[in-house]
Amino acid sequence: MRVQIFNIMGQLVRTLVNASQSAGRYDVLWDGRDMSNQPVPSGTYLCMLEAGSYRTFIKMTMAK
Repeated sequence: MRVQIFNIMGQLVRTLVNASQSAGRYDVLWDGRDMSNQPVPSGTYLCMLEAGSYRTFIKMTMAK
């Protein structure tokens, strides 16, 4: 399973999960920080969830 956050330009902001997981339900929290542990600015972000051949994107808004 892989969960990644991208900015609206398609640039990778942070990888939250990149590991093999057994089937089941999981909670993943993003603290609003990038790979350098810096807070991201307000704006639109995309969360990509990938599991096997399944991939979906969720549009999110960071408002401060």
